[in-house]
Amino acid sequence: MAQLFGFEIVRKKEAEEKAQPDRLVTFAPEIKDDGAVVVAEGGVFGTYLDLEGSARTESDLVAKYREMSLQPEVESAIDDIVNEFVSYDSDYKLVDINLDDLEFGNKVKDKIREEFKGIVQLLDFNNMGYDIVRRWYIDGRLYYHAIIDVQNPREGIQEIRYIDPRKIRKIREVKRVRRNSQASTAGQQVHTTETKQEYYMYSERGFSGGTRAGVSTTSYQPAAAGSTGIRIATDSIIHVTSGLMDASNQMVLSYLHKAIKPLNQLRTLEDATVIYRISRAPERRIFYIDVGNLPKIKAEQYLRDMMVRHKNRLVYDATTGDIRDDRKFMTMLEDFWLPRREGGKGTEITTLPGGQNLGEIDDVLYFQKKMYKSLGVPVSRLESEGGFNLGRAAEITRDELKFGKFIDRMRLRFANLFKEALKKQLILKGVISEEESNDIFSNIRFDFMRDGYFTELKEAEILTNRLGLAQQMEPYIGKYYSHQYMRTKVLHQSEEEMDQIDKEMGEEHQANIKLQQALIDAGQDPNAPPGGEEDPQQAGQPPQQ
Repeated sequence: MAQLFGFEIVRKKEAEEKAQPDRLVTFAPEIKDDGAVVVAEGGVFGTYLDLEGSARTESDLVAKYREMSLQPEVESAIDDIVNEFVSYDSDYKLVDINLDDLEFGNKVKDKIREEFKGIVQLLDFNNMGYDIVRRWYIDGRLYYHAIIDVQNPREGIQEIRYIDPRKIRKIREVKRVRRNSQASTAGQQVHTTETKQEYYMYSERGFSGGTRAGVSTTSYQPAAAGSTGIRIATDSIIHVTSGLMDASNQMVLSYLHKAIKPLNQLRTLEDATVIYRISRAPERRIFYIDVGNLPKIKAEQYLRDMMVRHKNRLVYDATTGDIRDDRKFMTMLEDFWLPRREGGKGTEITTLPGGQNLGEIDDVLYFQKKMYKSLGVPVSRLESEGGFNLGRAAEITRDELKFGKFIDRMRLRFANLFKEALKKQLILKGVISEEESNDIFSNIRFDFMRDGYFTELKEAEILTNRLGLAQQMEPYIGKYYSHQYMRTKVLHQSEEEMDQIDKEMGEEHQANIKLQQALIDAGQDPNAPPGGEEDPQQAGQPPQQ
């Protein structure tokens, strides 16, 4: 086995046995979406995959996704998605951490915010956010190596370095254990699957793959056996995936995977359309040559002579001043030469019309829309004639609303990158312990910057509608509706918001009372206008003209 490099955070054996006592037994294995290869413990192992015959290994699959991203239509759709995902603004950060639900003191929260800023700087996310998100969206996975100082790990992560996903793979060794189950009939035992160890395998050359009887295989060997790779501790790698799995739950897929078939259909149809138009666009000439009653051999010779005579044209080259014969060049305007026997019409030259439906591209547009739908991008963005409308929020189409929710789901998944990196950093620096990390990070959110105009427009319109409805219901407060109902059902205020608003209004009320009392003690009228000037009418003086 190769030497582990990086670091590994392990718990004591007693704590691990306490966290997983024998009485918590289940026959249902845990299903994970990290794309790890599940193997029996020890030895050489392998797995198989056949994705519609298009990719034999995970490396081939990633290469196929990257090839798809180079197509103009797919690149345009990816650009729309990533631009919606990452909103650049010079006044704000691309992502921020939200600790409102975390029940800790301000000192700990400030430390967590400080470490999060350090993680963002290590990733250079504020400058490279677009490229990082685009890479994750296309490949469907991201691998980073968290580099630390092995002599002083308390200093935390020193560098976060990107790893090509074609050169690394997560391995999970499992073992089957027979245990008694309280859910089963007395005396019966169930076979449970336990994870013995997890690690990553890295190979500079990637992992070998082959085909056997129509089934794709990908082999991985321990470094001591085949020297094909090295083992890496799981805590050394920051790994985030798209969350999409294949039908067998063995391979991580990209968001581009469902667009493979529509893209292939679109490319095939476009090529066929171009070939058809080139071949059918020009009008062809038809030469009917009267060969009289000549024998067949002489008639064919006469026909060839006529073809050569009409095709032998001398051309003057104005650039070089040469006169050349163009018979050796192919032409797009092919002619048809047909013999005609005695008794029919004489020599005649006619034309064969070109295609009549060359301007129809409805079928191409159909597959373009189908591909955009497969990627979740609104079809309306395909229409170049449609202008950019900064209208009311009510004018936002349903497709745009669905697209916004799709972006929110992707942001929630991508936030695992910051979560994993920040968790390792806080544990290494001793801010939190590993045992309490899961409870803490379940209450931590990451807020991505949104398009400022549309977000403000939507929130303002929603608040306006709520206040208008509250104003209409005001005469019925205390008769048919209570203030609590108004705040929860109409204004949609949560309990935390109501407590915060009540607290703030109480503080403002107390501040106003203190201010009025201070003015009275100073001999001033608390009802006087601000600025110390009295109303001339209240002072008994006529107003100045």
